[in-house]
Amino acid sequence: MKVRVLGCSGGIGGRHLRTTSLLVDHDILIDAGTGVADLPLAELAMIDHVFLTHSHLDHIASLPLMIDSVADLRETPVTVHATEATLEALRKHIFNWAIWPDFSQISIRDRPAMRYAPLRLGQRIPFGERSVMALPAVHTVPAVGYLLDSGSASLAFTGDTTSNDAFWSALDGIANLRYLVIETAFSDREKSLAELSRHLCPSLLRSELEKLKQEAKIFISHLKPGQVERIMDEIIECAGELKPELLQVNHVFEF
Repeated sequence: MKVRVLGCSGGIGGRHLRTTSLLVDHDILIDAGTGVADLPLAELAMIDHVFLTHSHLDHIASLPLMIDSVADLRETPVTVHATEATLEALRKHIFNWAIWPDFSQISIRDRPAMRYAPLRLGQRIPFGERSVMALPAVHTVPAVGYLLDSGSASLAFTGDTTSNDAFWSALDGIANLRYLVIETAFSDREKSLAELSRHLCPSLLRSELEKLKQEAKIFISHLKPGQVERIMDEIIECAGELKPELLQVNHVFEF
């Protein structure tokens, strides 16, 4: 399994600031933030499945434009996987004909351009030896993280979350865990804002990482633009012995 980071920032504003999206091999997206827009059309057309963590704009911004761009280049619908609550938000607020056409209702060569696939927490979706499983997340809207499993190793992605015991319980017993991508959106100076918006800051991150029972290489995502250096300095100060690394655009995981 090859996972390429298309975007992992908490905002935009520069060449390396793209919001959350991970390309799994050539055919699966985890979230559809602004980083998706950097892909050439041919690569966009190869994406068969999009797994969304939640409905916030920084995680879905490229989805409507991508569906529109590839609709006439594909023979099958793009399948959008998410919780029913997230899918309902898409239907009501995005693919509603007022903001964007409802591509689940638009037929091209006698098939819809897009289809919705509701998923449940803990549900594992297989793709041959690969699989994607929804993990618990705690955010201001219904949300999940994901476990990407190649069959021999796995990567856990928290999505947007605050303190979340259920996430760590779900990781218990996953013997092949190799990588953990965990968000830390704010510095400790803005801890109250992190708690209000249900994100993590370095001190909360430290408390969460103490719940990790397996060894895994840790990468930090979703840092707010303008705070990257401060956040990473604080993370190194409080959790440096865990050797967390800043996740960046175009980082590639192979496992």
